[in-house]
Amino acid sequence: MKRNLSWLLAALVGPFVLVSCGGDQNAQQQNPAAAAVPVNTYTVTEESVTGTDTYPGTVVPLKEVELRPQVSGYITNIYVQDGQRVTKGQRLYEIDQSKYQATYQQAQANLQSAKANLERVKKDLERYERLAESEAIARQQLDYARTNVQTAQAQVAAAQAQVNSASTDLGYATINAPFDGTIGISQVRVGAQVSPGQPLLNTISSTDPIAVDFVINQQEISRFSQLTQGQQPDSLFMLMLNNSTTYPYPGKLIVIDRAIGRQSGTTTVRLQFPNQDRTLIPGMTVNVRVLNEDIGEQVVIPYKSVTEQLGEYFVYVVQGDSVVQQNVQLGTRFGSSVVVREGLEQGKTIVVEGLQKLRQGAKVQTGSQQSEPAAAAR
Repeated sequence: MKRNLSWLLAALVGPFVLVSCGGDQNAQQQNPAAAAVPVNTYTVTEESVTGTDTYPGTVVPLKEVELRPQVSGYITNIYVQDGQRVTKGQRLYEIDQSKYQATYQQAQANLQSAKANLERVKKDLERYERLAESEAIARQQLDYARTNVQTAQAQVAAAQAQVNSASTDLGYATINAPFDGTIGISQVRVGAQVSPGQPLLNTISSTDPIAVDFVINQQEISRFSQLTQGQQPDSLFMLMLNNSTTYPYPGKLIVIDRAIGRQSGTTTVRLQFPNQDRTLIPGMTVNVRVLNEDIGEQVVIPYKSVTEQLGEYFVYVVQGDSVVQQNVQLGTRFGSSVVVREGLEQGKTIVVEGLQKLRQGAKVQTGSQQSEPAAAAR
């Protein structure tokens, strides 16, 4: 009986002992702190770089105006071709002038009549004043003569105003270029009926120099405000065209918009560029490249070595057989590389591959070492 009880006790206790021993072994294998993480590293170096920030921009003319009629009538002449370059004062459109010419001539005749009447009453007044000296006429008649002179003077002024108005209307019948520029495609043809303000005849815009507008957020305003003071470097503002070519002429900052958008928190910056060959066309989209502080010898690391947590950036620095998570401030990114402005020094060793399994203080087993990051733009 005792033999049977001993055998039964051994059968029950044995599996628990085996499970306990196996659990300890599995726990050791699953504990990440017990095994080193294999990683590849990179030794931090400095490289000569020229850092730029890129903003989407739009080409806009410094001067642009819509040409609209100020008087009614028929278009009798169009003096320019679509897309032609024009100079200030050059005739562009003509509206039938016959009615306005007749009105002007009538106003001129009325003015001459008013002036003649003024001369007549002035002479009457002079004669009455001489007679009044000898009391040859009633005082009331002299007063009437003076009133007639004042009335005649007012009539001359009114007639002159009519002449000016008729002259203005006659002038509006010919539409001239308000400045040097390029005219667009005409929206009307000879014989079209027009009235004040309608329809749009054409649009004229200046071409050289020309402007480029781009948007910045309010945190960058102080930086760009400083650029408006003093001499600006020649290569401070450059353009990248849609065909991936660089515009050959640098620009200069001319104005920052007066206010911040309440909803967007942004404002507009305007640059000016020479445009003699008319490469830049109003409405064209371009990329504005602005030099930043990443100029000269800078710490450059592979971008894949950077991790982001809650808007902050970190790298894992190797110290002995473990790693330390280091906060860094990033600068300009060049392809697969990025400039580190703060938080990392030359000569440090950082992890570039195997970051997914790392944490603060994790043990690492270093493998191959990357010699240098991808070439930075210079």
